[in-house]
Amino acid sequence: MSLAISPDSPDQRPTAVIIQFAKWPQPGRVKTRLMPALGEQGALDAHIRLTLQVLENLTGSGLSVWLYWDRELAEAPSQARDILAVADRRQIPQGVQAGKDLGERMVNALAEGLLQADVAVIVGSDCPSVDAGYLHQAVTALQTADVVLGPSEDGGYVLIGARKTISGMLDGIDWGTDQAYQQTLAALSSRGLATRSLATRWDVDEPKDWERFLASSLPAGL
Repeated sequence: MSLAISPDSPDQRPTAVIIQFAKWPQPGRVKTRLMPALGEQGALDAHIRLTLQVLENLTGSGLSVWLYWDRELAEAPSQARDILAVADRRQIPQGVQAGKDLGERMVNALAEGLLQADVAVIVGSDCPSVDAGYLHQAVTALQTADVVLGPSEDGGYVLIGARKTISGMLDGIDWGTDQAYQQTLAALSSRGLATRSLATRWDVDEPKDWERFLASSLPAGL
């Protein structure tokens, strides 16, 4: 499987590219906060289901979608076969996140997206509340804002999009804390970037979030 993004020809340049950030599904390294309730295998299964559900939501938007894995492997784990089959069937380009931390990885991915589209948006694989309508709101917001954020109920964010990037614009953020969203707003403002925030959504980190997902979703239909 190739993990390189192939440049589109000029006449195929999309208005927006949506980049899904995903971790390779391997036992013991995904959805660890679900393990006390679900066990290692249950947390792995939850991660795969969430990744597929988010991919379904993104492709349902009609926008160009990429899938960026958290690292490059010589051989993809067997647990990824369902996700890879969907990506292959839908002809979704795949890439690898590059950078020393989450902030640098997101800035680099946004910059790569902007090489081929007017705006780029990143969504995490644990954010099933991001639907097609929300994505289109983000793209519309980027007509006037430099960066758009979709805040999450836990103080982080489910989505970040940009029409321009500045190196280091996401430096100094305490990722995984309830301060990430506010710190990101401050960091972007300090660099002169105009921001816009969408309505607050939720993601899946804790067992109560997983129960909420199960109560509100249908099985992934990709």
